[in-house]
Amino acid sequence: MNLLDNESASVKQAVMDIKAICGRLETLEISEKVEAINKIRAEIHNISPFNTEPVDFVRWEINTNVTSNDYNPNTVAPPEMELLRHSIAHDGYTQPIVGWKQEVGYEVIDGFHRHRVGKECAEIQSRVHGYLPIVQIHEDNEGKNDRVASTIRHNRARGKHRVEAMADIVLDLKKRNWSDKKISKELGMEQDEVLRLSQITGLMEAFADQEFSEAWEIKDED
Repeated sequence: MNLLDNESASVKQAVMDIKAICGRLETLEISEKVEAINKIRAEIHNISPFNTEPVDFVRWEINTNVTSNDYNPNTVAPPEMELLRHSIAHDGYTQPIVGWKQEVGYEVIDGFHRHRVGKECAEIQSRVHGYLPIVQIHEDNEGKNDRVASTIRHNRARGKHRVEAMADIVLDLKKRNWSDKKISKELGMEQDEVLRLSQITGLMEAFADQEFSEAWEIKDED
């Protein structure tokens, strides 16, 4: 028996073992079944040659443990939101939600609207038993600055960013001692764009406490 035959026999045995485990899982209640599947997938992920890639391990998390973030500048118009709902209703979840691990559950990094659909659409919520598909962002990207940058990188190629929200984010990163060059690199912007957003925020802050008359007053000159 050559090496290939040995590998084939090993693979066949591994598959048989997995099938036996799946048979035992069939007897569990839904919550126990999901918990067991997540743990089995985690063990497989640990030995996977692709375990550096978040998408290698998609877990199912109860939707009440998945929360939105407070810095996403991406907006989706009602027609596109309805199209997303229609897509998930007909095609299923083809993309997981990207999250970072909190003490309890996950905060959304990318997939805020997919997360909303799974929570707000009764038909879809029922179909996925109140769970949402989650991939966990790399642990070295879990700082607030890194999470903000990751959200924006995910969003840059789709949807629309509210200018005011983006300006606020740039200001916040500057306050955290990020240089224009680093902001430009991490958010996928040109440095001119970072400068313009900084100027917008700077002007807004400069005049935040000022009161202006609603009409011009013209004085007569002698």
